[in-house]
Amino acid sequence: MKRYDTYKDSGIEWIGGIPSDWKTSRIRYIVDSQKGKNPKEFSFVESSNSMVYLAMDYLRGEPKQIYYIENPSEYTIVDENQILLLWDGSNAGEFIMSKKGILSSTMAILNIKYLHKRFVWYFFKYFERFLKESTIGMGIPHVNGDELKNNYISYPPLPEQTAIASFLDRKTAEIAQLIADKKRLIELYEEEKTVIINQAVTKGIDPNVKMKDSGIEWLEEIPEHWEVKRLKYVVDMKSGSGITSEMIKEEGEYPVYGGNGLRGYFNSFTHDGDFILIGRQGALCGNINYGIGKFWASEHALVCSSKSLFVIKWLGELLRVMNLNQYSVSAAQPGLSVENLKILQIPVPYLSEQFLIVSHIETECARINAKIEKTKKLIELLSEYRTTLISEVVTGKINVI
Repeated sequence: MKRYDTYKDSGIEWIGGIPSDWKTSRIRYIVDSQKGKNPKEFSFVESSNSMVYLAMDYLRGEPKQIYYIENPSEYTIVDENQILLLWDGSNAGEFIMSKKGILSSTMAILNIKYLHKRFVWYFFKYFERFLKESTIGMGIPHVNGDELKNNYISYPPLPEQTAIASFLDRKTAEIAQLIADKKRLIELYEEEKTVIINQAVTKGIDPNVKMKDSGIEWLEEIPEHWEVKRLKYVVDMKSGSGITSEMIKEEGEYPVYGGNGLRGYFNSFTHDGDFILIGRQGALCGNINYGIGKFWASEHALVCSSKSLFVIKWLGELLRVMNLNQYSVSAAQPGLSVENLKILQIPVPYLSEQFLIVSHIETECARINAKIEKTKKLIELLSEYRTTLISEVVTGKINVI
């Protein structure tokens, strides 16, 4: 891309040189900011003729929950496509485009004066990383209002602002579509892995093997030479040992596994060996993890100890395919009954075939994972290119007119 004919020093270190006909201004002169109300001041009702999103529930611009608000006109209303600034929290200093809603005190709406709003939006996305570096607060970080107001924006004449905004709208949309396509490709790769694992642990890896009816409710045919056993004859399942959250540290000698995997570390262990761990409680009960070596299993995990010789990863992946969450007992907190799990029937191949199945799964998943990592790298490069393109264009380093 071409550069402008002549440049001048902007006088602003993080902007550098700008085209000779561009100007600079303190942000305070082109932006009015207004924060919303504390969420405790909101008045909720169960039903209403009109729904609004609460801005405090935005996660990178996407509202997570719908509320009905009594007397919404008493609050700061946010329309579509207004520039908001996350004022407080871990993402303080991030700019987002709004959806219709009501503004909370954790955010500020930025009303743009004199300049093209979309140009300012792109400039703020460039400015974002500098603003984040200046957040203050010992506990929850928040935007330094003086740093925002007293900093600078550089800008060209209005017709050029419009042209730049249009260019970036088009290019960022193209990049966003490429990223979306790559993310969808990753989803397809993950689906391919699931199909491969499902096929291997329920049908084997020999496409020409003779099949028979399994007699298992959730499974149709299995290889003719496979056995069918109840889970209680293959493993013994017991809950782990109690441990408080205060006892679990970020670093330590032995890992602590709960129902959803690694929780932290502790200076003692309950198990030593190779085990399958099943999440016992909560919405994600039925999760499958592995405990290898010395570790502490909490009371939220069911530890599977072998009663017969089998390959641990074969059984673990079979249990994952079985979706044990569907057998959870409805209660205040969903949970799995050991007695219910013990009577489940599973297809059991010869031990030698279990090794071959696991080897096949690992080989195929490694192949697909390599594609996933390559695709993730492409997404990262596209995101970096989008960031660089915005910063170069809104500071006049390249001329797109």
